[in-house]
Amino acid sequence: MKIVVIGGTGLIGSKVVSRLSEQGHEVLAAAPSTGIDILTGAGLDDAMAGTDIVVDLANSPSFADDAVLSFFQTAGRNVLGAETRAGVRHHVALSVVGTAKLVESGYFRGKIAQEALIRQSGVAYTIVHSTQFLEFLPGIVNAAVEGGQVRLSPALIQPIAAEEVAEAVARIALQAPQNGIVEIAGPERMSLSDLARRFMDATGDQREVVSDADARYFGARLQQDTLVPSGMPWLGSITFDQWVARSGLAGAAAHT
Repeated sequence: MKIVVIGGTGLIGSKVVSRLSEQGHEVLAAAPSTGIDILTGAGLDDAMAGTDIVVDLANSPSFADDAVLSFFQTAGRNVLGAETRAGVRHHVALSVVGTAKLVESGYFRGKIAQEALIRQSGVAYTIVHSTQFLEFLPGIVNAAVEGGQVRLSPALIQPIAAEEVAEAVARIALQAPQNGIVEIAGPERMSLSDLARRFMDATGDQREVVSDADARYFGARLQQDTLVPSGMPWLGSITFDQWVARSGLAGAAAHT
């Protein structure tokens, strides 16, 4: 089958491209560097010709409210329009567990708009709701710094390794469209503030972590269950400790 992976040169995209290519599929990594621009539409129709499946892993380069909304709306219309013209049979999009509960966040309002476009497009689809990637922990910690402290909610989180996100996305892409949401998550559930504390301890970061129920997560206040699956998700197997050991982050910090 021919499969187009939007954002196919990124963290998850490059892994999905490799997995699908190894299974013998014709896989095109769609990105500006490969001549395909989802914001202008340049190269999209040519890329979609003869395509069976599209995996959309694109993400906004800016987290500013208006920029995020514009990105997901513009890219979504362009990609889904090209898919409709080409007769694509399955659109797979990667989104986030809890998106519908995070309307206070400009970023997640963009994701909500993206998902609405998919549902309304007429293209058969599966939306993959993933919990937060372990690889995003440094960004989550740094975004929560206030006055030298790392202030994070005690809300629950169930982080997943990028490697297993790619595994799940590649598998789901080859299955029949769900015309709905599939959830994926990591094997361990803990509080967000405790996860940050474990990560910072492992990497030698001496800043204080403060557990604060009113702390905002990218602009939104979290309920206890906002960031964890509500149903029966596909679960990865890589634990936090295993991920840290494989990442090399602890060793690097020990020598600084």
